Amino acid sequence: MLERLAPIRNWIFDLDNTLYPASANLFDQVDQRMTGFIQDLLGVDWDEAHRVQKAYFHGHGTTLSGLMTEHQVDPHAFLAHVHDIEMDVLEHDAPLVAAIAKLPGRKLVFTNGDTPYATRILERLGLAASFEAIHDIHAMGLVPKPHASAYAGFCETFGIDPIESLFVDDMSRNLAPAKAIGMTTVWVDNGSEQAPADVDHDHIDFTVPALTPWLEAILER
Repeated sequence: MLERLAPIRNWIFDLDNTLYPASANLFDQVDQRMTGFIQDLLGVDWDEAHRVQKAYFHGHGTTLSGLMTEHQVDPHAFLAHVHDIEMDVLEHDAPLVAAIAKLPGRKLVFTNGDTPYATRILERLGLAASFEAIHDIHAMGLVPKPHASAYAGFCETFGIDPIESLFVDDMSRNLAPAKAIGMTTVWVDNGSEQAPADVDHDHIDFTVPALTPWLEAILER
């Protein structure tokens, strides 16, 4: 393994577009259902609902956080609605299962989704038994990544030393608070973030196009 990764004892992974490839377009289904939810809630057309959705996502961290702040939306009702999707686009990922199994130390999922949704995805990928725990949006007190409190709460819950931790996410903005507390950061740069090209990425330690090949590469060292 890479010498600089020798201190890592905690391997932390985002869920959507990180543990499965963005090309699966699974989250597109969630995205569509979020837009539809806003369309019905506000009585606006699809384009305006989509604009509001993205404004809340970028301004509040998640669409849900924006809806809760601006419209007092029930988070349970929202999550149940947007996560009611088919997952047949996901397949058992034997190489990823094998790579994660070889990582030394603890393995955890840290997601702005909820646990039932995350569990369904992990089961489809063959990863249901690969992780110690799922830390979801409810465990964060509904305050999502990239808010600093989400990371502090995660570390406190699991007794994690950030210096001994590595965090993988497809959203570079979600890695900045992790780096600020001492974590090693891995950005899965697959286009899912849709951030401006000139965004500062100094908080990124590793940039990879996909997770599995990178894990296999570091495990071969």
